[in-house]
Amino acid sequence: MKIAILSRNSNLYSTSRLVEAAEKRKHEVHVIDHTKCSIELEKKKPKLYYKGSYLEGFDAVIPRIGASVTFFGTAVVRQFEMMKVFTATESQALMRSRDKLRSLQLLARAGVGLPKTVFTNYTKDPEHLIETIGGAPLVLKLLEGTQGLGVVLAETKNAATSVIEAFNGLGARVIAQEFIKEAGGADIRAFVVDGKIVGAMKRQGKEGEFRSNLHRGGSASIIELSEEEEYTALKATKAMGLAIAGVDMLQSSTGPLVLEVNSSPGLEGIESATQKDIAKEIIRYLELNV
Repeated sequence: MKIAILSRNSNLYSTSRLVEAAEKRKHEVHVIDHTKCSIELEKKKPKLYYKGSYLEGFDAVIPRIGASVTFFGTAVVRQFEMMKVFTATESQALMRSRDKLRSLQLLARAGVGLPKTVFTNYTKDPEHLIETIGGAPLVLKLLEGTQGLGVVLAETKNAATSVIEAFNGLGARVIAQEFIKEAGGADIRAFVVDGKIVGAMKRQGKEGEFRSNLHRGGSASIIELSEEEEYTALKATKAMGLAIAGVDMLQSSTGPLVLEVNSSPGLEGIESATQKDIAKEIIRYLELNV
């Protein structure tokens, strides 16, 4: 197969591992910086121009689209789809996953467990919002935040009110969620490929930190999921229309609660924690579907 990996940096761990896994299985691989592509539209002749030539003859594409370039990156994926190239992550599912509010609405409709969540458009009544969540402490998240950025734990009602008013003053939209104390600053990442869980890890935030993101100094260890956690991860992935996903969940007294379904999950943390070749599983998924 001739495979395109859409990535802005070929030296990133996830990108280099996918290249390694594909080449080991005798495929031709090209890393393409999607931000440098030109999209050409003509009746029944979709084309992509990149660094002096047209992108032709590809069998499959693996999108590794960063959140900051979602709009254009998704347009490039859509163009590949118009060129009849199989994509590991469909453009519609990618857009859906990047819209936090839409994602939560889809998960709620599918019956997936979630922390109680409230969104308002620059509310003038923060007290009602806080009461609806169940009072302080509560978590406030920017709609556009990634990797734990733009996530605040408000420990008191006054603190929550101040943060909401500050975000509103900046014109930033926020989601308010109940704080799951029993999670203890940890969450679970289940890595799903083609309807199967190929790896799972527990991420623990560093001392005094309620966010468990590895980018923020958290640690990861292998974990065996319960049946309910497996079911929840697979149901959440299906609800989002994704074939490859990282499902982030909290362990609560009422069962697993989904925080987010990531459409471009990193490989470094999950491969290090589980010692599994997740990159190979992604390439095998392409082989089975092209």
